[in-house]
Amino acid sequence: MAFKEKIGVRSVRLALTVLAGSVLFSGQSMADEAIQKVEITGSSIKRIAVEGALPVQRLSQEAIAKSGATSVADLIQALPAMQGFTIGAVAAGSDSGGNTSASLHGIGESYTLVLLNGRRIAPQGSGTTVNLNAIPMSAVERVEILTDGASALYGSDAIAGVLNFILKKNQQGATLEATYGAPEDKGGNAWNTSVTYGFGDLDEDRFNVLLSYRHDEQSKLRATDRNFAASSYVPFSRNGNNYIWDRTSTSGSPAGATVAYNSGAPSTAFSPYLAKNGNCPEGFDITTANARACGFDTGSTVEIVPQSKRDSLFSKATYKLNDNLNAFAELAYSRYDLTARIAANPIPIAIAKDSALYNTYVSPYLTPAQRADVKSVTANYRSTDFGLRASNTITETKHMVVGVEGELGAWNFESGLTWSQNSIDERYTGGYQKSQEFKNILANPDFNPFAATQNPSVQAQVAGAQFVGSVRTASTTMRGVDTHGSRELFDLPGGKASLGIGGDYRTYTYEQSPGSNATGDDIYNFNTKPAYDMSRDTYGAFVELLAPLTKSFEMTVGGRHDAVKAIDDKLNNKTVGKKDSANTYKVSARWQPVQTVLIRGSYGTGFKAPSMLEIAQPLVNAGFTAKKFDCPYPGNALCRAEATQYNAVSQGNPDLQSEKSKQFTLGFRVEPSAAFSFGADLWDVKLRNAVSEVSEEQAFADPIKYASSFGTYVEPSTGIAYYAFKKLSVNIGKKEYRGIDWDLSANHKFSFGKLTAQLSGTHMLHANYTKAGSDNIYTSNMNFFGDTNEVTFRNLMKLTTTLDTGRLSNTVTVNYRNGYTDAAATVYNLATKKEEKNFRLQVPSYTTFDWQARFAFDKQTTIRAGIKNLFDRAPPLSLRASSGHQIGFDPRYADPMMRSFYVTGNYKF
Repeated sequence: MAFKEKIGVRSVRLALTVLAGSVLFSGQSMADEAIQKVEITGSSIKRIAVEGALPVQRLSQEAIAKSGATSVADLIQALPAMQGFTIGAVAAGSDSGGNTSASLHGIGESYTLVLLNGRRIAPQGSGTTVNLNAIPMSAVERVEILTDGASALYGSDAIAGVLNFILKKNQQGATLEATYGAPEDKGGNAWNTSVTYGFGDLDEDRFNVLLSYRHDEQSKLRATDRNFAASSYVPFSRNGNNYIWDRTSTSGSPAGATVAYNSGAPSTAFSPYLAKNGNCPEGFDITTANARACGFDTGSTVEIVPQSKRDSLFSKATYKLNDNLNAFAELAYSRYDLTARIAANPIPIAIAKDSALYNTYVSPYLTPAQRADVKSVTANYRSTDFGLRASNTITETKHMVVGVEGELGAWNFESGLTWSQNSIDERYTGGYQKSQEFKNILANPDFNPFAATQNPSVQAQVAGAQFVGSVRTASTTMRGVDTHGSRELFDLPGGKASLGIGGDYRTYTYEQSPGSNATGDDIYNFNTKPAYDMSRDTYGAFVELLAPLTKSFEMTVGGRHDAVKAIDDKLNNKTVGKKDSANTYKVSARWQPVQTVLIRGSYGTGFKAPSMLEIAQPLVNAGFTAKKFDCPYPGNALCRAEATQYNAVSQGNPDLQSEKSKQFTLGFRVEPSAAFSFGADLWDVKLRNAVSEVSEEQAFADPIKYASSFGTYVEPSTGIAYYAFKKLSVNIGKKEYRGIDWDLSANHKFSFGKLTAQLSGTHMLHANYTKAGSDNIYTSNMNFFGDTNEVTFRNLMKLTTTLDTGRLSNTVTVNYRNGYTDAAATVYNLATKKEEKNFRLQVPSYTTFDWQARFAFDKQTTIRAGIKNLFDRAPPLSLRASSGHQIGFDPRYADPMMRSFYVTGNYKF
């Protein structure tokens, strides 16, 4: 019978939305199963009902295996409800350490709460975003995704929702598993192996111990291994016109030259090699912006998928104190070792006026008036003799919990102590220069930045001038205590009313230290990483009441109080920001007028404090703008010679206010028979005081209005000051997101087997937010590459069809995302011989097909083999210039591996 709640062994009849749509669970009668109460993600009250008033999507072990995902990030980021997350590939040229995140509905990764067994784990950085690499994949039993936010149980800062990884427990015996995968084309091979072992039975032995270990390796994928990513000089055609998108760099070897003038006249940029020879050297193209300059093809040198290794361990020990109480201890550890490589280091070198280099390579190509007005000359050199810039980041996550759970009188309760830490050691392993040793190279009379190749005497100095070592270490440590419980109270017409109460207290510490030998004095043209030592405390308490008012209608009312203290800046011996607190609430209802229909809804409020760095960060170097820009204030001596990437700096804002939200959901489920189920949930989230930054596009488009977004930056190597873009955290005003999560599941039994079709998706209705500095001028990312450098897709869908025929099953999965309007770019029209600014490409929809076959030799041995991207669909052309150094496609929205194969063996004993 539809919608009968029967939980034994945590199985339910109802089809629930999961990665591949919805999974139909076993259909025994209630009499065949021992009914037990379980806690559902999103509520503190243990109950028999599984399909409650809040929408929860569930991924079973089988759904995880069918996905073919080899990491938690691959698994989660493929869900239709996920948009706006960070992928590991952006580690190329950044200090992310391969951070991967979850983001529900495009609202943002900092608004999605990630839990391990219902508890928070240490984030990466000073905010709340958890690196998914910290989750031990082999130990995951299932995943529950609460797509309604501001949970009373977990915290009102979970504005977009909650992702709860529930790990295995009380397992007996061992499981061995190994996977090998490889693309059809060159590069990107991967493999993993894991072992999980459990012994002891809680009921018979009074204890259980579970150990799970997994090792993963991913080999690098070079840009030149894929045609769509192989170059920074990208020719393409649209609407009968031929264009070139030029993302080359005028920093190269041989170097370009930039001449600044005392009169304040616009700087001159040109390539001495081109001026002398009439052509550019190999690996360069004449730039579309400046016919006198050669651009180096940096994109061809990038590794678009970095190489990595991961080791993860999970252990849980449970001891039965008595018939009602269990004591437990959990330990999770992961080590993620990632090496990312990008183009050789660009180094500006000052050229003295009237020097031999100046007289040979610069002066002949200036007019007499220009020569008389020269202020400074810079060689835009790239140290290709040193090889690619290689950064190795080791990320470690340690997570420990000890606690007690069970029953005390009428109460179901759980309480625990948590210590959790995420730490990073970022190291340079090639391509960077020791300061004094490189100065010795510059002093070598044979060194010539304008030459195509360096003299052997210079090349002999390169090995000794390589800097190798740690440039920064950083860690976020969380210490906390939590407790919550629930009990039945009194009779109502629909059953017993239930009460849930609880609270938590946490201390977060964020520390960063520059490497002991990694200062501006140690590394040439380097900005020393800033040092931080910040901490703050948070605490919260909640109460929740479940009231079954009739047999078919129940309501839940919850309230929560959260407080976030001011930040203790220990390095500067001061307190930054101020204490903030809020009272939030959640009201939800569930109505089942007939056995086959369920209607539900909720309304609530949320509260989220800014991260510690958003409030307390001093002014620090923050790399470069993602795109090339013209000078914000033309004619000024602080301008660079031509459109280029400007330096960026970043600073916190101690006056930031906490963000507030209001949200609601309204949904239904219909299951007319065991062979068909359909459901949909409308959700809506509105934020005010949302924290963001004025984007570089906004600032450079209107530098008068956003004058506060510009400062100056002095190049360490030349001492020359230029304009810099300032990334400043502000409360931008408002965000409004609305959409529908839906799923459909059907199955049919044939004489030869069972066919199951599962279709799920997210349909976005709104993705609006006010521009930075405004509370009434709205813009949107809906199917549009917006101010936040990302797209919110209106439709994401996944269809999974499985045919089970005894020991063999075949699964085909179809993944779909609609097309969108790409980022604004400057392109060169080959017909008109002119640049076209603010050109926006229409990127087509992207659909891929995956296939997997599963064969069970017996109860112990299973083999899976699959093909991802069965029809070898290449990523569509994108002109975006953000989220990593990859050129020609957006790695967040399309997989560069293309068609790939994998095989997985699983053995239980």
